[in-house]
Amino acid sequence: MSPPRLTSEITLIHGVRLAGEPSTWDIHIEYPADSPHGTVTSVTPHEPSTKDDFESPLALPALTHPHIHLDKAFIHSALEYAPFLPTAGTFQEALSSTTKAKQQFGNSDLIRRGEWLLAESVALGVTSMRAFVEVDHTVQLICLEAGVALKNQWKDSCDIQIVCFAQDPIFSTEHGEQNMAFLETALQKYSQIDVIGTTPYVESSPDAAKQNIEWAIDRALQLNKHIDFHLDYNLDSNKEALVWHVLQTLKQRSWTTYSTDKRVMLGHCTRLTLLTENEWARLATEIHENELPVSFVGLPTSDMYMASPPKTSGDCKPSHDRPRGTLHVLEMIRKYNLDAVIGVNNVGNSFTPWGLPDPLSLACLGVGIYQAGSQADADLLYECVSTRARAAIGLSPSHSGLCVKQGCRPDLLVVHHRDDTGCGVSRPRTNVAEVVWTPPGKLNRDVVSGGRLKISPFVAESDALYQF
Repeated sequence: MSPPRLTSEITLIHGVRLAGEPSTWDIHIEYPADSPHGTVTSVTPHEPSTKDDFESPLALPALTHPHIHLDKAFIHSALEYAPFLPTAGTFQEALSSTTKAKQQFGNSDLIRRGEWLLAESVALGVTSMRAFVEVDHTVQLICLEAGVALKNQWKDSCDIQIVCFAQDPIFSTEHGEQNMAFLETALQKYSQIDVIGTTPYVESSPDAAKQNIEWAIDRALQLNKHIDFHLDYNLDSNKEALVWHVLQTLKQRSWTTYSTDKRVMLGHCTRLTLLTENEWARLATEIHENELPVSFVGLPTSDMYMASPPKTSGDCKPSHDRPRGTLHVLEMIRKYNLDAVIGVNNVGNSFTPWGLPDPLSLACLGVGIYQAGSQADADLLYECVSTRARAAIGLSPSHSGLCVKQGCRPDLLVVHHRDDTGCGVSRPRTNVAEVVWTPPGKLNRDVVSGGRLKISPFVAESDALYQF
């Protein structure tokens, strides 16, 4: 499989609607000699026409995966991993079966499944992602090697950040030292690594978990990398929330928005759903007063599945008492002014055997999870899988809302209303809310990456909407 074909550089997109704008507009794009991609140089009113403006395509910022596992994608779709399909559906089973599956990973298999993920994601409108690849004594550097190859091959279609990820312990258990050795080798060998990622909660003790956090922060600062923690993935109020140690260590190391442009991402964090209002206020104050560049990513499809212990035969609790949890991302943004986004996490493996690699489907799910049914809610949910997500992983300096404007990078999702029913009818989506509430299929998603249109069975360079 090869990356998608792209058109030549677009110079003008005619007569599209924009988020929050009632009329149609023309988007002008130029290509500076010192830039690898284009820039939106102006957005001007489209000349009036007899065409109903509600029939015009809707141009929105492209989508982003702020947290996705590249090497573990679609394990369930590969026949060689059939023995590792889930039977209990627990987190421990997922860890165990995935560890066994990893023993069979090979380069061609990793490339094939990675291409499945990238092809589907880009076709759905994803033009940037933070991709986790594991490094440990089991897979050594093979996942990282495949990730780097895919990053290079797909660079024109998708900006892929590579996370050198320690899923396993590095300060405890019999393989901790080996895992650390491979991690250090990877960091020394591969300049293509953008992010250091670890999983403090898998360590065998709280002290080892804190060592994990301190090491990762120190190495990220030394190597000028972003950092991404899988953190506090439990719903146990008796367990100490490690987020406080992360913030304390960042303060001690003077990692602020002024000292570096690198960012800190905290993923899962389901334990934080048990915090009181006072604890949330304290958390927000710690981050804001110390200028800590911290973002949170909720991963609802995994969190709602895994952060809910299955009822056992000896469990007398009624089913409605079984806890479930995922970060309330919209409340974190609105009530506490925290930087928070949502991500897909896993696709087609025992950690998340359900769901698509589609950020829009995730935003749609958020309507129900967060009871967020207003148009303003939909706008914010879209931001959380697009502009906010891109900024949270450090690929843009700040989120810029949903209206395409001068200075933007021309990464766009252009939503059409082509007939996908075979019945000769089509339903336009006139605003962001309709796109979130009822996400369009691939047929109605044109993808523009860096100013070049992805060619598909539904769109070609001859499309009159685009001028080249």
